[in-house]
Amino acid sequence: MPDRTPVVFIHGLFLHASSWAPWQELFEQAGYSTSAPGWPGDPDTVEEARAHPEAIANHGIDDVVEHYAGIIGAMDRKPILVGHSFGGMIAQKLLGMDLAAATVAVDAAQIKGVLPLPLSSLRVTFPVFKNPANAHRAVSLTAEQFRYGFGNAITEQESQELYDRWSMPAPGKPLFEAAAANFNPHSPAKVDTANEVRGPLLLITGGKDHTVPEAITRATLKQYRHSAAVTDILEFPDRAHSLTIDSGWREVADSSLDWLHKQSL
Repeated sequence: MPDRTPVVFIHGLFLHASSWAPWQELFEQAGYSTSAPGWPGDPDTVEEARAHPEAIANHGIDDVVEHYAGIIGAMDRKPILVGHSFGGMIAQKLLGMDLAAATVAVDAAQIKGVLPLPLSSLRVTFPVFKNPANAHRAVSLTAEQFRYGFGNAITEQESQELYDRWSMPAPGKPLFEAAAANFNPHSPAKVDTANEVRGPLLLITGGKDHTVPEAITRATLKQYRHSAAVTDILEFPDRAHSLTIDSGWREVADSSLDWLHKQSL
């Protein structure tokens, strides 16, 4: 069997790594080898994560980057990274560090230098920011909050089903770090966007995303203007933050595969 290119899937806040399972199956069928390791402290199941949120708490951006860098370092070749939300930010940092062959960043959390802060994003993050102590805790969303932040472009029933299946507590620390990024010269949310020799990057945005609105993704694209490396953007106008896990996930995954093939990867 020919050597398969590895693909590492990186989840974002409030979703378990196992939510990538349909993507992994599709990418395996397309000839890749895949893995979806969780963040530091993530247990193996959603149920365990809900029962023991303290294991997830207090892990910041640098902790997560170091965790995935260690996983990548054990591989015999650079993987392709596919990240969603904060996973998309982490994947961009790893790409800027020359640790990835390519990156697909889906509705990626804003990196340092991105200025737009839409009201919908503030509403999504309010459950975390309402208490400064949440910087050191793991926070859960209610079904209603998940509906607004993830499932606003799908039916209420589907949003509830996704919440019941995949939603888990998330560390508040990365959100506080990202919020302060533009005031901190050494912010962990800083990405080497000027890297000329990095692998190609695809930014995917959902036009109805409340958590990472299109304005944030397009502002992220501008941050890469000083690099000649491939940086593309793809918009799904009628999709929201659940686009990697809802009933329309296959269109997003197929488009990601098509883009990778165009990069000869």
